[in-house]
Formats: sequence, structure tokens, C-alpha cells
Amino acid sequence: MVLLVIFWVVLWTGRGTFSAPTAPSLLVFTRTTGFRHDSIPDGIAAIRRIAGESGLSVDATEDPSVFRDENLGSYRAVVFLLTTGDVLEPEQQTAFERWVRAGSGFVGVHSASDTEYDWPFYGELVGAYFAGHPAVQSAVVRVEDRMHPATAALPAAWARTDEWYDFRANPRASVHVLATVDETTYAGGSMGADHPIAWCREVSGARAFYTAGGHTRESYTEPLFVAHLSGGIRWAAGLEPGFCGSAARAVPKLITRVPKRTPRVVKPRN
Repeated sequence: MVLLVIFWVVLWTGRGTFSAPTAPSLLVFTRTTGFRHDSIPDGIAAIRRIAGESGLSVDATEDPSVFRDENLGSYRAVVFLLTTGDVLEPEQQTAFERWVRAGSGFVGVHSASDTEYDWPFYGELVGAYFAGHPAVQSAVVRVEDRMHPATAALPAAWARTDEWYDFRANPRASVHVLATVDETTYAGGSMGADHPIAWCREVSGARAFYTAGGHTRESYTEPLFVAHLSGGIRWAAGLEPGFCGSAARAVPKLITRVPKRTPRVVKPRN
């Protein structure tokens, strides 16, 4: 009874100064020092919708100075949305690495893999670096893990139009592949029968999700791609569990897989 009275006294005397905790936040980073996608505003708008449905707020910026310890601590996850080139200075990289290693979340979208080629930690985080791509065209994506939040809403064979990235190396040995693109369904792929296109991993206790989709403006109003991106963001932000290397975080722990299926047009940008 005494504790209850004290509680009400504190609540009453605190009126006028009490404020509810702010919503957990995402930082959406869109700086480019190379190619710039005209779909960046569409991507930001889609992520704002996703965040609103997930109880998150969004700060979108191209200002690298936000990558400081005192700023990063307020974010659940950082999204590198269509970034290109060298986007952070060394001290900003160091702050970001500390933040990630503290157990935060990272999402890379499309040309996030065409970013920071000379920063080894970032290469580990994003999983693979861009090598080239053919023209935008339709292809079939083969979903390997249909239980992860990023792929749970997708069909096993997902036909869609995008710019299909090739990578400098196949990331499968170091990431948990969620989906591959079937090179027999489009022209110009160079990675062969095993061509990962979306994956996740855990890096120093942090959650990292990457999707190579998202080049076109239409991607960000395409219901299945938005569901794919939403699931990846929610997993990276720690709002939904999913297997990506730690069985302790897997719900359920068994994954339903489908078997792997069996001339480059542009050169690498870097």
C-alpha cells in the first residue's frame, strides 16, 4: 500500500515533465559517391511505411556525420539504401563498427554491395561486393528458406523484374542464403547455377540482412518485394526471430529448403 501511494505521488508530481519513451528508430542512409539511383526517394517512402507498421520511427539522411557514438545508440538498425562508393570517413567507420559489434542490426539494399570496397569490416557485414549486371529484365528467384521473415511471404519460385547483380565472389560459405536467382531464366548472369541474391548472417552478435533487389522505382510498390524488405528490416531490428547462423535465435529451428537449380553487359563500377 505504501509503495502504491509513493507511485501515485511520483506520477502526480511529475505531471508536465513526464514523457513516454520515444519509438525505436531506424537510420536510413542514402549517401552516394558513385552511381545514384533515382529510386532512392521511393525506397525511403517504402521504408517509412514499413517502419510505421512495425512501431518504428525513421531518420533518413545522406549526412555521414551522424555516424557518431552518441547518435548511433538510439537506433535499432541502420539501412544502407542504394548507397555507392566511399560514404564514411575512418572515424565514422570506427563508430559504426563499434555500434554493430554491440549487437545492432544492418540492412543492405541493392547497391549497398557497391559501397566501401576498401573497408574489410563492411565487406564482412554486407556479405559480398558487386561485380556487374546485365540489363534490367525479368527473372525467377528461387527461395531457399521460406521460414525467415524476409522470405516467409514469398512463393518458392518468385518471378519479378529487377537489375540482377553478379558478385565478385559467391558468399554462400559465409552467409545464410535466403534466395538465389535462376540464371536460366534471364540473359547475362555470370555466377552459374548457384547465384545467391538475398542472404543474412550474424556478425559479432549483430544481425545483417542483404537483398540485391531494389534497383527499380517499381520495386518499392511491389507487394512481394516490400514484404521481403519488411521482413529483413524487422529481423535486423530484432523484432522477429529467424535462423541465420545462431540456433538460439531460430524459430523454428528446422528450415524447409528447395534444391539449388541449375556475357556480362556492364563492367564493375569500382
